[in-house]
Amino acid sequence: MLEQSHLSKIKVLIVDDSRLQRRILSASLSRMGYEVREAEGGAQALEICEGWPPDLVLSDWMMPGMDGLEFCRFFKAMPREGYGYFILLTSKSAKDDVAQGLEGGADDFLTKPVNGIELRARLAAGERIIQMQRELTSQTKVISDTLDQLRAVHDSLNLDLIEAKKLQQSLVREKHKKFDRASLSFTLLSAGHVGGDLVGYFPISSTEVGFFAIDVSGHGVSSALMTARLAGYLTSPSPDQNIALCYLEDGTICARPPSDVIADLNRIVLEEMETDHYFTVILALANMETGATTLCQAGHPHPLVRRKDGRIEQDGTGGLPVGLFENVDFEEFRVQLEPGDQLILSSDGITECPDVEGNMLGEDGFERMVQKLSGSSGPQLLEALVWMLSEYAVDAGFPDDVSAVLYEFLPWQ
Repeated sequence: MLEQSHLSKIKVLIVDDSRLQRRILSASLSRMGYEVREAEGGAQALEICEGWPPDLVLSDWMMPGMDGLEFCRFFKAMPREGYGYFILLTSKSAKDDVAQGLEGGADDFLTKPVNGIELRARLAAGERIIQMQRELTSQTKVISDTLDQLRAVHDSLNLDLIEAKKLQQSLVREKHKKFDRASLSFTLLSAGHVGGDLVGYFPISSTEVGFFAIDVSGHGVSSALMTARLAGYLTSPSPDQNIALCYLEDGTICARPPSDVIADLNRIVLEEMETDHYFTVILALANMETGATTLCQAGHPHPLVRRKDGRIEQDGTGGLPVGLFENVDFEEFRVQLEPGDQLILSSDGITECPDVEGNMLGEDGFERMVQKLSGSSGPQLLEALVWMLSEYAVDAGFPDDVSAVLYEFLPWQ
């Protein structure tokens, strides 16, 4: 028998219509250290079990009224926290009788008259089952409590991430900006709560505007924090807070060369930001009177130009991402837009979007999508593009952030 010090006191219920048999067993079990109660039949035993659920039951099989096997079925069906171990006392020893008892829910048998040594052995086996069940219950409670704590932490983090997503979306101040001769539209969809893509613009003068698309490596909070910091360098209309702008001697604001801006960002990431992240970027300066647009590309996908007549061009210098190497030269190039032309700066979340078989959309697929959107413009074009992209991905979803800037050089009114 297991040491009682390892368990809280085991409660044993003796059920027998023989008062003498109950007294003999009760005295023996009390000497062993059990807490014992008696019942003269199944009905009385069930009443006792309602208010005093025993850990272990010793019940005679043959009793008037409710016999031991019927009582066993009722006992096993009762709701309880721990396991109730049931031993049938019987003079029956045939295999069919043993099978019937086991099918009725009995855990073990003792042949009458009860042998003291065998009784101790059967009780020890029952105690081991009860001990294991109690340990399992204790461990389950610890696991349950831990899961409750993890759920609470998860819920708290989820709320924080929802707020973080709202803040990140607020970095894109406007989804659409209309000028006299041009317009800008933006879309930004994170693969998770928050992501590493950023799109935006900054005014330069009444005839010039700057806009950009950025894709920080990785996903999640650290990438989102880096995009927030980069937004601080590029979105302000003031040269004091925007490294893409500067003052002329007469105090007017002008744009710095995009290649110099990206070179400065490269230096800042390597020297001032303690991060393993890098990012790709394409920065554009557009003259809204002449259509001349100067771009600098650093590892970002090529810009796409859809001409008024429907022709599509995708070209650029490629370049290295920002934050990987020191003293990198970033090359500028020019695109001449005509009235009615559209320029799209997109992240690789579009061109590298997979379908259910893992096939990426690619530049050709992106071009075909844009061709199908002939006649669309502004936010509606970007919304339709995202819809077509989700249709392409089907159940695969967007594994990467999806972002784009649409610049439209408008015809004269």
